[in-house]
Amino acid sequence: MSLEDNERQACNLALIQLRRDIKNGIYQQKDKLPPMYELAQNYHVSRDMMEDILKQLEEENIVTQRVGIGTFVNSQPIYSSGIEQLRSVTKMIKNAGKVPGTQYIAADIVEPTDNDRQHFHPKDIRSLAKIERLRTADSEPVVYCIDKVEDHLLPLEQIHNQVSIFQLLEQYSGKHISYAVAFIEPIGFDEKISSILNCQHDQALLLLKQIHYTEDDEPVLYSANYFRTDVFNFYVVRKRM
Repeated sequence: MSLEDNERQACNLALIQLRRDIKNGIYQQKDKLPPMYELAQNYHVSRDMMEDILKQLEEENIVTQRVGIGTFVNSQPIYSSGIEQLRSVTKMIKNAGKVPGTQYIAADIVEPTDNDRQHFHPKDIRSLAKIERLRTADSEPVVYCIDKVEDHLLPLEQIHNQVSIFQLLEQYSGKHISYAVAFIEPIGFDEKISSILNCQHDQALLLLKQIHYTEDDEPVLYSANYFRTDVFNFYVVRKRM
């Protein structure tokens, strides 16, 4: 076996071992890895090889390298689902085996913006109930939710007693949400929301905007949910036509 083959084999073995050590918790999620030279010594490869290994792990979204700071182990998503499935945030968290919680940030009656009027078209809306909540999983903040609904459909004084806005809408106004039109986009660091979610400055958020409809195609709820990308992972199932 040539020297080049030996080096390639050593590099592959080190990659497999480091990946396994991270998976087994030798290096915990969000932990900073040891310095490059120390990792190279521990896994019996050169510093150049270790640099390539860390680049590979970064491509696999296992670690993140922060210039001038170090390399950190990424948190792995606890929840993965197809975006075509309409589930409440509460059910998402429960399905991940976590205990859902809610912290209420604000609940106000507001004037609709031009965008709001587009969301609720063709209805002529005059005022909206706007609810801002922080959703937690095992007490850890994971989703920031902003919901808007016509104020006469939802009693704000009862919102603190009901975790699910879907259920409260159905109980109070008889509006059963049947489907939603969703828009999903990645966004950068938001001074307010990212701070509340305990995100790093280089950590993106996933914004899921949804307009919820009854079975009669009546728009009744607009929601904007900001998901931590290290906790939630969404995908789309595409079928051949």
